[in-house]
Amino acid sequence: MDKRYQIFISSTFSDLKEERNKVMQTIMSLDCIPAGMELFPAMDEEQFEFIKRIIDDCDYYLLIVGARYGSMDENGVSYTEKEYDYAVSKNIPVLAFLHQNISSLPMSKVDVDVDLQKKLEAFRKKVEIGRLVQYWKNPDELNARVAVSLPKTIKMFPRTGWVRANLQSSAESLQEMNGLLKELAELRQYKESVENSQKDNDIIATETELASLDDEIVLRQDISGQSIKLGSNWKNLFVRLAPELMGHPSDFHAKRKVDDILRSIKSDRNVILYDHDIDIVKIHLMSLGLINVSYSKATNGSMGLFWSLTKKGRQLMFELMSVKKE
Repeated sequence: MDKRYQIFISSTFSDLKEERNKVMQTIMSLDCIPAGMELFPAMDEEQFEFIKRIIDDCDYYLLIVGARYGSMDENGVSYTEKEYDYAVSKNIPVLAFLHQNISSLPMSKVDVDVDLQKKLEAFRKKVEIGRLVQYWKNPDELNARVAVSLPKTIKMFPRTGWVRANLQSSAESLQEMNGLLKELAELRQYKESVENSQKDNDIIATETELASLDDEIVLRQDISGQSIKLGSNWKNLFVRLAPELMGHPSDFHAKRKVDDILRSIKSDRNVILYDHDIDIVKIHLMSLGLINVSYSKATNGSMGLFWSLTKKGRQLMFELMSVKKE
């Protein structure tokens, strides 16, 4: 399928116009779609909320850092850094390109304020931690590195991308449907195995095997191989998620809600969450018999996966959330 990926270009604006223009041309030559602050070169909080929606629609985030920290919000944080933090929070793959020697740049492109220099240095260190970054000396070198790095990133971390509606053939639609049917069969098989084991008193969710609602949320990540603790328990997560499932949301929207809840309750702001963590939450709540994930028809007639509460889940929601008389 002929896909086009949308790339958000983030940087300070006036000092990196030449670099941004060349990178945008390279992105378009790779049949991708560039997006960025050209929409709002002079940023404020209201416009930043719109920019966040643009980032949500992008497949990859490309950061260019020169020798300026950039315009800041009322808390003294640059909008470039805010864009970066938001992209990371949404698990969007990041390509970071930092200028190798900012002392070599002309004064017109450098922050002379000492406080801004310190903020820029702290931002550069943040970007360098936990990911591979590339360094550039001039616009041509930056352009060359983007041209090489972007296709590699797309290959290593495939994303949804954009497809013209008239290019999605019936064969591809059938392939997508077969994939969904396969997932449905796996879910049904899992559900049957849980129900059969409970009928035979061969309990899967024993206290020693599965975390209970009162246990702290601990996720084992397949990417880092480490476990992370979120500082809250499964009961808190369920109470916040359960009302959202009354409307039988799609798998996509339910996962986004779980992602929002995990990010709001995690105690360590440096912890990075992945799609794998959302799947762990889904499977664990299914294992506890609190939710169903089933393949059914939406109101618009399309088929897909949808989340709902089980009878046990609804009963628990009522017990935990109903107002008791004093």
